[in-house]
Order: sequence, then C-alpha cells, then structure tokens
Amino acid sequence: MLKGTRNIVGMALALGMMLYAVPRLDFGGGWTLASVFGAGWIAFALLVIAAHLHELLGVEEETKRELLKIKRIKKWRLEQSLQGRRSLLQIKK
Repeated sequence: MLKGTRNIVGMALALGMMLYAVPRLDFGGGWTLASVFGAGWIAFALLVIAAHLHELLGVEEETKRELLKIKRIKKWRLEQSLQGRRSLLQIKK
C-alpha cells in the first residue's frame, strides 16, 4: 500500500470507532470506573488519530531528510577510513 493510504485507513477506522462508541459511553454518573474508562478510551483514540494526521501532513519530513543525509555522510566517512587503513596495511606488507 502507499504511505498515505495506510494512514488514511487507520485514521478512518479510528474515527469510525469514535463515532460508534462515543454515544454509547457513560459519562453521567460522575467519576465512576466507566466514565474514567470512557475518558481514557477517547484520549487514546484521539492520540491515534493525531498520530496518523501528523504522518499524513509530513510534519517531520525535513527532519527525516536531514537524518538521512547525516547517515550517508557517516557511512561515507567510515568507508573512507576503512579504505585508508586497508591501503596502510598493504604498504606495510
């Protein structure tokens, strides 16, 4: 699946669960176990929706690109270092 498709499906499922479950949750009795569970469940569902929306909007794309650049540079430096050591070993032989 495409990158965005997975996030759209996940967000749609979470929104569907909320639309189905929120009217059925009991909040009228004060701080009961059922109301605390309902509040926690809604908070978790909103967190899932926010995570999918965050990924869809590409908020961290620039950071990911910068980290990829850094990893490539580190890999290149390591290769250069290993090649330099290899050439030193060949000279000593």
